[in-house]
Amino acid sequence: MSNASTVSSPPLDVIVVGAGFAGMAMVRKLAELGFTVRGFERGSDVGGTWYWNRYPGARCDAPSLQYSYQFSEDLQQDWHWQENYAAQPEILAYARHVADRFGLRQLITFNTTVTQAVFDAANVCWSVTLSSGETLFTRYCIMATGNLSDRLTPTIEGLAQFAGQWFHTAAWPVEGVDFAGKRVGVIGTGSSGIQAIPVIAAVADQLSVFQRTAQYSIPARNSRTDPTYEAQIKADYPGFRRRNYGKPLAMDINLKLGTPKTFEVSEDERRERYERAWTEGGLALPFSFRDAATSLEANAAMSQFIRDKIGQVVRDPATAELLKPKHVFGCKRPCLDTGYFESYNRQNVALVDCSGGIDCITAEGVQVAGRVYPLDILVFATGFDAITGSLNRIDIRGCDGLRLKDKWADGPRTYLGLQTAGFPNLFMISGPGSPSVLTNMIPTIEQHVNWIADCLVHLRTAHLTRIEARPEAEDPWVETVRTLAERTLWGACDNWYVGANVPGKPRVFTIYVDWVSYREKCEAVASRAYEGFALA
Repeated sequence: MSNASTVSSPPLDVIVVGAGFAGMAMVRKLAELGFTVRGFERGSDVGGTWYWNRYPGARCDAPSLQYSYQFSEDLQQDWHWQENYAAQPEILAYARHVADRFGLRQLITFNTTVTQAVFDAANVCWSVTLSSGETLFTRYCIMATGNLSDRLTPTIEGLAQFAGQWFHTAAWPVEGVDFAGKRVGVIGTGSSGIQAIPVIAAVADQLSVFQRTAQYSIPARNSRTDPTYEAQIKADYPGFRRRNYGKPLAMDINLKLGTPKTFEVSEDERRERYERAWTEGGLALPFSFRDAATSLEANAAMSQFIRDKIGQVVRDPATAELLKPKHVFGCKRPCLDTGYFESYNRQNVALVDCSGGIDCITAEGVQVAGRVYPLDILVFATGFDAITGSLNRIDIRGCDGLRLKDKWADGPRTYLGLQTAGFPNLFMISGPGSPSVLTNMIPTIEQHVNWIADCLVHLRTAHLTRIEARPEAEDPWVETVRTLAERTLWGACDNWYVGANVPGKPRVFTIYVDWVSYREKCEAVASRAYEGFALA
């Protein structure tokens, strides 16, 4: 073990990589606690995913009064959300307000990418290299790089020859895109595509949607924020947050004690509960019964209800049939929409079945099954190399020069999703092995931020300079993540949760699916002097 008194002190206590909601919260918290901290962000402003994903229709699928920070009661009381499900411009405005209100911009360097981070064992610090060529030294490095930030553009033959314009939803131009009078194609019908398609359809001359796999989507039923409901929440915001922390997904949802299983009620009552949830919108439907995520039979009943609804909404029977998903609900991330299925009733919208793949892209447009669909604009809504992509694109080297990407060649291995053995003093916010994308992200981000901050205070107080996940703790954690996932239907098909959308990526389910037990485990680990970590 190193003697802390012999270790030289680097100029910085902490470097935080990323200035989305995780990075901002981490920088603010550490600065408040008296650490010397700097943040680095490749974009020109704060906001993370809400900075990059400016595509038309971009909107949060968690309720605004919950998808927000809770570290400041004044902030909670002062900020007014205009809609139940906030659109991208409003969320970005909120992020900017937080940065300005808490003086975060002076601590963050923008338009700067962290290209490499190397652990210096002799001095117990990280050397961090920036795109500017500068190298900085810091005791701790915290990755707040986001779960959905490494965008994927498919390698389709002929893209370079396309004569029109093309865009990716996750790198949308600040000035926007004018679709009026244009022939537009959208490749991808995940959440981004489902949100963008209705908006594009309303202005484009012709819209062709290239669908490989039909997706489940539930009406959001979005509306203006009800002032009475807002006042009710703000009357006891801390209590509201505290209660949500004890619920699945860290969110106020309809699943309550006493919620029945699907087949514990009559068929008529089951149908009534489904109809009521469909009318309510949002996440009400999947939580109408408590076994929809664990029982194939229960899941099948709910899935058929959704397919029936699609058939009722979409007037053309052939199109409706193509839009009906065949997979298990939840094994691909379910979406919330505003008028998605209704878009296919428009005369200017055509659904193109590309389940057999896209032949190529030509100068004129996209070719499927030998037919070319002429386009002026092509939009890729093709998602991300999720969970690990944003970490693996940085050259991160731990003890003995071990590259993180090499250690994770067969899938990510962490302890609590916070650290990985062999990489001392490197923390991850919402890393693989944590609940991450299967929760209400901002509150669970804050849980990680607070845990890491408390840990660093503990190290400082105890005059310690090094913390590292133990391999003997990491192995059972990885097994626990796998075992919990197998009790659910989240991994019942190929999806981006397991990396199936990235060619060559190992298929490993990397999300801890039980938020409540996860939070309790983190608290227990800290209370037992950071059990499972080696401190020196």
